[in-house]
Amino acid sequence: MSSAPVQYTTVTSGNNSDGEREGAKPKVPRRTPMACQFCRGRKLKCDGRSTCGNCERRAIPCVYMPVAAQNQK
Repeated sequence: MSSAPVQYTTVTSGNNSDGEREGAKPKVPRRTPMACQFCRGRKLKCDGRSTCGNCERRAIPCVYMPVAAQNQK
């Protein structure tokens, strides 16, 4: 009884699907140093501009209040 030899093939890809290089650090979005009162109250992402996008869309005044510095241990 004669049978054909079985061949196993492993497929690997050297490319990352996102087109990024191996070992490249992912881009981390910068944090806005301070959120306006509206964004802070609604827990929204504030872009930190003088009139942020959220307040601009709602046509409300964009107010930034100074925050006391926290001690880091």
